[in-house]
Amino acid sequence: MLRPRGRPAHMLRHRTGVGVLTLAAVALYVTYAVSRLTRFRAATYDLVIFDQAVRSYSRFEPGLAPVKGVHNDFGPDFSVLGDHFSPILAVLAPLYWVHDRPIMLVVAQAVLIAAAIPFVWVFANRLLGPLAAYLASGAFALSWQVQSAIAFDFHEVAFAVPLVAVAMERFQAARYWHATIAAGVLLLVKEDMGFLVAGLGVLLMWRARRRLHGLGLVVAGLAMVWLTTQVLMPLAGGRPGYYWQYEDLGGSPGEALRFMVTNPLETLALIVTPETKLHTLLWLFVPLAFCALVSPYLLPALPLLAERLLASNPNWWTTWPHYNAFVVVLLFCAGIDGAARVARWVGRTSARRRRVVHVGWAAFTLAAAVVSVGHFPFGNLTHDTWWPESGRQRAAATAVATIPDGATVEVLNNLGPALTGRCAVRLLDRTPRDAPWVITDTRIRTFPFRTLAEQRGRLGVLERDGYRRVWSGQGYVVLHRSGS
Repeated sequence: MLRPRGRPAHMLRHRTGVGVLTLAAVALYVTYAVSRLTRFRAATYDLVIFDQAVRSYSRFEPGLAPVKGVHNDFGPDFSVLGDHFSPILAVLAPLYWVHDRPIMLVVAQAVLIAAAIPFVWVFANRLLGPLAAYLASGAFALSWQVQSAIAFDFHEVAFAVPLVAVAMERFQAARYWHATIAAGVLLLVKEDMGFLVAGLGVLLMWRARRRLHGLGLVVAGLAMVWLTTQVLMPLAGGRPGYYWQYEDLGGSPGEALRFMVTNPLETLALIVTPETKLHTLLWLFVPLAFCALVSPYLLPALPLLAERLLASNPNWWTTWPHYNAFVVVLLFCAGIDGAARVARWVGRTSARRRRVVHVGWAAFTLAAAVVSVGHFPFGNLTHDTWWPESGRQRAAATAVATIPDGATVEVLNNLGPALTGRCAVRLLDRTPRDAPWVITDTRIRTFPFRTLAEQRGRLGVLERDGYRRVWSGQGYVVLHRSGS
């Protein structure tokens, strides 16, 4: 755990408390993630994508994810570096030398996200004192953004959360080169992290008056966004513009920039319409009592928020799945700093009044986080239906056990994680893949089918193509065709 600059003894007194909080968070995250995985609630998209990529890295291959490549028509030898620039995933490869299963990824994500808690505590302790720091870091641990990330199986955001926490805590401690190193590693997490790094550079210029240093981060961050999206990802098999989702702004980054400069009011209106975007913004700032809005620490989060809210893809506007976790540390740090500023304004002549504001704000954030549990994934842990194994889940286990080791199988979205460690998994979609084994479902629609009727129709096509039913139960159907 990091020691606040010049205050080692003070930090040591709280090491046990912060450690217990962090370990409790790990236990909660692992419990939720593993219960999803073992009850067939995890998804082929995206858990199997990352599983195949990390397995490939563990074999000293270039992060191949056939399930992604085949479904999205890139081909079976597609590297995830062509989808998102996340070479940092390779550091997880040794886990697969220990146990070659996706459970390693969900446990790793739980540990990585919880690793941010001590840095959030240190950041809060410097500004608000230890009691408020415990409350605020507890609120962070239970925040709906973290819940949503844990509930979406595994993503590269697992690395972003602790790295941003390190960068912000080191910035606050005036260890600017330490913060710069953390920012540099962030560039290996995802291609758009350059926007966050550029925001950190602006913060460095403004708050620390380190203009050249900050300008270097701005240039490096923006240059890395261009380099990864226009050069490195295409070299890895991706397509330039594959994730361009800004049709309302223009057909290219240049057109979008011109639109935003020449139409600022329309751009601002686009950030809050439709209503889903405003709903997400309220969920981001209300649990922090809007204090984040008065802090310069909000700056690095703004490019990532704009990146999502200006997009034409509705999936990017919501409180689900994991996108908000990229900014959760920034928002909490901004909220902590903002609360300290409000306390100074309110209690200019009274230290007691400042402490009341500090603790009151932190208690509010923790209460908001606890309330959010009922509306977000961790609330499932309190439901009686979450834990017992249902008839459908027993049938799913039987269907999965029917597939022989080493087989190539087209499989439902929720069953792929159970097979990926011992089979060549392909996602069952609308296109015939000629795999010798298929598992489908006649009862519940799964991604990527648009309707249950369409999914059932796929079964009819398979049977007409010579597949025979090997087993069926509770809606699940296992099919096999010799010679495929």
